[in-house]
Amino acid sequence: MAKFKKKTKTQESIPTSALPDIIFMLLFFFMVTTVLREQDILVEQKIPQATQLQKLQKKTLISYIYIGKPKNTGLYGSEPRIQANDALLNAPELVQWVNQERDKLPEADRGLITISMKVDKDVKMGPISDVQTELRNADARRVLYASTGKIYDK
Repeated sequence: MAKFKKKTKTQESIPTSALPDIIFMLLFFFMVTTVLREQDILVEQKIPQATQLQKLQKKTLISYIYIGKPKNTGLYGSEPRIQANDALLNAPELVQWVNQERDKLPEADRGLITISMKVDKDVKMGPISDVQTELRNADARRVLYASTGKIYDK
């Protein structure tokens, strides 16, 4: 009976050699798929509901203008203000801003720049009309009026 020895149980461990590869793949995946906010909105926004939707092909050609009452009324007052990127502008400064935005684009796409206006629903038509006039002066003819697709019940 000495021929048959009892096998001793050994604990089998889980191989961890591929674990760093898996962690780096997950890290790379989340880095690629995460979208960072491009601008801090300095004006209040209650956007009206959408009636028609249109899908945009190239989002890199879009520049955003926000119009609304400033969040910091002590510093900026309570009148509606125009925000382009992260700066508050006056209507006459929009022509220069549009030209700067065009210069950031490749030369082939400069004529395709689209301005997306996000306007608070409580803003009167005067500031909006001023912005539209300045955009015409800057030869920015492609203007989108953005709104939400949600219906708000009050």
